[in-house]
Amino acid sequence: MLIALTGFMASGKTTVGRLLAESLGCPFLDLDEVIVKKAGRSIPAIFASDGEKGFRRLEKQALEQTVARYAENTAVLALGGGTVTVPGAVKLLQEKTTCVYLQTSLECIQTRLSADVGDRPLADEHLAERFAAREPLYTQAAHVTLDTDGLSPEEITDEIIIDCL
Repeated sequence: MLIALTGFMASGKTTVGRLLAESLGCPFLDLDEVIVKKAGRSIPAIFASDGEKGFRRLEKQALEQTVARYAENTAVLALGGGTVTVPGAVKLLQEKTTCVYLQTSLECIQTRLSADVGDRPLADEHLAERFAAREPLYTQAAHVTLDTDGLSPEEITDEIIIDCL
């Protein structure tokens, strides 16, 4: 079973994904890291040279390859915040993974981002409208939705184990 974690940027996908994989004794994959390794460039560098459209093309390839490779094995995959916008991604996640939406409020996201913007090329003035546009896609892709506001990564991990296994 491939457990795919989806949600907006700063919703905790990577942090929770690592904890979940450790708890399950299985591999952890971060789709952004897969893209960086494959492209040989950082995500900001990909956005700078290829734009969002070029990044999404790489993301689609990485998602399809990763799902094909791990669909029959137990693994945890942290998706990028925009992965659900890639054509065909929602259907693929629904059919080939157990997709968990880490639902986090915009207020909580903004608080987390103000502490650590880091390498997030889309953490900009369009954040709220991007959040609103993506939320229905996260819900559509998800088999399980967890409200993460106020929960620690460990509590979220426990909830996933209870709800998915």
